[in-house]
Amino acid sequence: MGYVVGRNLILEERYANGNPERVPGLIAELLALNVDIFVTPGTPLTLAAQRATSTLPIVCVTGDPVRAGLAASLARPGGNITGMSLQSGDYSAKWLELLKEAAPKVQHVATLWNPDNQGTIIQSKRMQETALTLGLQMTALSVRPADLENSLAVLGTADIDSLVVTDDPLLEPLLPRLIGLAAERRLPAIYAFSDSVQRGGLMSYSANFFKLWQRTAGYVDRILKGTHPAELPIEQATEVSLNINLKTAKALGLVIPEPLIARADAVIE
Repeated sequence: MGYVVGRNLILEERYANGNPERVPGLIAELLALNVDIFVTPGTPLTLAAQRATSTLPIVCVTGDPVRAGLAASLARPGGNITGMSLQSGDYSAKWLELLKEAAPKVQHVATLWNPDNQGTIIQSKRMQETALTLGLQMTALSVRPADLENSLAVLGTADIDSLVVTDDPLLEPLLPRLIGLAAERRLPAIYAFSDSVQRGGLMSYSANFFKLWQRTAGYVDRILKGTHPAELPIEQATEVSLNINLKTAKALGLVIPEPLIARADAVIE
């Protein structure tokens, strides 16, 4: 789009390194630098930015910005926040359905989620309903920093036989560890991050985050050129892809049904 960092764009990046308590301080630090736009991943970070400023434009990628109170509507956000909506609350039921299809013998699924994220609360409710329909027992394990190690220890218990990793941003840096744990404990797992399968995860079903962030750059460009966030409709993710790693399936002793392989957007052999 014609921007070169250091020439006509200054990019100030701050990372909380998985510690939500650091977020308000990082936001205050950026506000003190008089930045022109905030770009935020996930509902909790976007809510924190919303609490800090009602005037600075915020461009976000979140699950359901309307239900989370970030925007009045998708078509007319109405405030200082716009961006992309994953709508993953709508497709989260498929995580359990696909997992059960790939591994019909699973009975007790653990799901890793963030109780402080409105988006993953919606996902968890949808999955609980689906678990009842499929005859599955579901245990939700918190990934708050204070709870994480205990939650991961529970994954080693004998009665949990499968895993769903939701799309909370706290979980993304943990993917290598989670994929390793799933392999070590022989847990069929489905991930809400599309690159998980390339890293050795069994399955993923999600929007393409890379493409979403590319679309987000367009919002930043238009705001820098003078458009107000309230005038920019929030765009919904339209592509949800299923990826399967057959090498991981073989290591777990699973034979993925041919109809499921045929529906996959990408298959790693």
